[in-house]
Amino acid sequence: MTTKELLETYYKGFAQKSGWESVLSDDFRYVGGDMTNTVPLVGKQAYIEVIERFSRTFSTMRVKEMIIEGDRACVIGNYDLVFPQGKKINGDVAELWSVKNGKLSALTIFFDTHTFHVLSGK
Repeated sequence: MTTKELLETYYKGFAQKSGWESVLSDDFRYVGGDMTNTVPLVGKQAYIEVIERFSRTFSTMRVKEMIIEGDRACVIGNYDLVFPQGKKINGDVAELWSVKNGKLSALTIFFDTHTFHVLSGK
């Protein structure tokens, strides 16, 4: 699969909260949610657990923009978020991807962590 096909498969499944895991490498590397900690979380299963928690917060997501350059990509994802106390917001997340050996191999995300943590009660 091309980088574009991998990302299309991922985001289609991610938006539906099902079937997105198939395009991840077993040694997937994820950095996100804490700008002071750039040590990646390693492993497909570890990332799946992060997304299982995050999936409780977003109601819908869509890709606003996708820029692909070979085996690297930048995606701007737009999320409708609903927090436990009922507060709803819409926000963009910058998602930087790497592909290796035909699988999505790494993701680093950037978003407004302060607002997210205040609204989520963390």
